[in-house]
Amino acid sequence: MKRVLTIAGSDSGGGAGIEADIKTISALGAYACTSITAVTAQNTLGVAAVHVLPPEFVRLSVETVLSDIGVDAVKLGMLANAGIIHAVAEALPADVPVVLDPVMVATSGAVLLPDDAISALKNRLLPRAALVTPNLPELAKLAGQGVETVPDRLAAARLLLAQGAAAVLVKGGHDHNPFLVDYLVTPDAVEEIGFARIDTRNTHGTGCTMASAIATGLAQGLSLCTATRRARHYLQSAIAQAPGFGRGHGPLNHLVREFEP
Repeated sequence: MKRVLTIAGSDSGGGAGIEADIKTISALGAYACTSITAVTAQNTLGVAAVHVLPPEFVRLSVETVLSDIGVDAVKLGMLANAGIIHAVAEALPADVPVVLDPVMVATSGAVLLPDDAISALKNRLLPRAALVTPNLPELAKLAGQGVETVPDRLAAARLLLAQGAAAVLVKGGHDHNPFLVDYLVTPDAVEEIGFARIDTRNTHGTGCTMASAIATGLAQGLSLCTATRRARHYLQSAIAQAPGFGRGHGPLNHLVREFEP
C-alpha cells in the first residue's frame, strides 16, 4: 500500500479539504496521512470562520509523519498564509512527487489564500510541483493575465512551467461550455481530457478530490497522464453519484467504486 500525505485545511462539512482528501486516497487504495493547516466552520452554504494553525506546528506535523511512516506522494491544498507556505516548503521531502492545488477561493466564494501569500506560493512551491492544478480564476491569478480563450489558458500554463512547475493541469470547470475540457500541459505536449458537463450543484470539493486522486496515482507508480485521466473518471463518477446533502454546493460521493480506470 502506497502512502499519500495531504497538507490542507479541514472542512467541518466533510466535502472538501482534508476530509475529501482522506476519502479519495482511501477509495483509490492508498494510505492517507495528514497535516492540517487550518480548521474551518463551514457547510454547503459557505465558510463561517477559519482558524489557522501555527506554521511551526504544521511543519512539525509534516516532519513527524515523514520520520516514521514516510510518504510516496504529497498533495498540497489550502495553505492559508505565507508563514505556512514557507514552513511546508522547508519540510517537503525532496524525492517524492508533489501535486499542488493552489487553493485561493472556495466554491462558496470565501477567500482562502490572501494576496500576500501568493508570491510565496509561486516562489517556494511551484518549483517543487510535479503538477499544479489551478482552476481558471487561480490560473489567471498565478499567471497575471487573462484566460478567456484556450490559447490564453495554454500561454498562462506555460508561464507556470517557466516559473518551475513540471506540469500544469488547466481545469475547465469554471468555463460555461456544455463539454468540459481540462488541459494537461507539459514542456513537451498538451493532452486534452474532456467530459460532458454534469448539470448539478454538487461540486463542493472537486479541486481537492482531483488533486488527491492524481497524487494517489503518482504514488502508485502511474504516469502523470494515466494518473490524471483515472482521477478525472473518478471525479466524474463521484459528481454523478453525489448524495445531494445540504442546500448549497453539495459534497461528492467519494465512495464510488465503478469508474473508468
